[in-house]
Amino acid sequence: MAVNQAARSGFAVWFTGLPASGKTSIARRLCQILSEQSVTIVLLDSDELRKVLTPHPRYTDDERDWFYSVVVYLAEHLTESGVNVAISATAPRRFYRATARLHIEKFAEVYVDCPEALCRERDPKGLWRKADSGEIKTLPGFGVPYEKPSSPEIHIETAQTSVSNGASRVLKGLEKLGFLAKGFGKGKTRSFDGKVIFL
Repeated sequence: MAVNQAARSGFAVWFTGLPASGKTSIARRLCQILSEQSVTIVLLDSDELRKVLTPHPRYTDDERDWFYSVVVYLAEHLTESGVNVAISATAPRRFYRATARLHIEKFAEVYVDCPEALCRERDPKGLWRKADSGEIKTLPGFGVPYEKPSSPEIHIETAQTSVSNGASRVLKGLEKLGFLAKGFGKGKTRSFDGKVIFL
């Protein structure tokens, strides 16, 4: 009997937002919760991927186009193999996220919404400071436009939401979309089976 491809495919959830908005923190917390419930998930963190794919990034339009096409390719093939994927990447152009939506059967976009002032205050990697000094000229939201999602499945305002609460909202959103079973996470956690794989 043929197996329905959509039924056995994994889901992909893309966390997008300004630099230092809290994307990776929430994505990592989501992966931790899923792992505790024996759900394997791969985290595609753009910062980690760039270390391998573009160790000396120039952040040009062409390079960004290529980089995000690779991210979509990886996420598409992982989900087709039944693996769930969390993507933490600014992806400043809507086109990048729309391409993922087009290619991935079960896809959700999470807009990690944070005021620029708070992003600047956090700035753990010093990106906004470098942009102000001219060291970085193409920072999304400063040197180049950041195109906000027009209709994300999940919208989190991190100025008013903790990392844990943000991850919980994503879980509820994934339940509502049918990507996770109803009532997911209410049972006893099992941390020995699930795996979080960081790429």
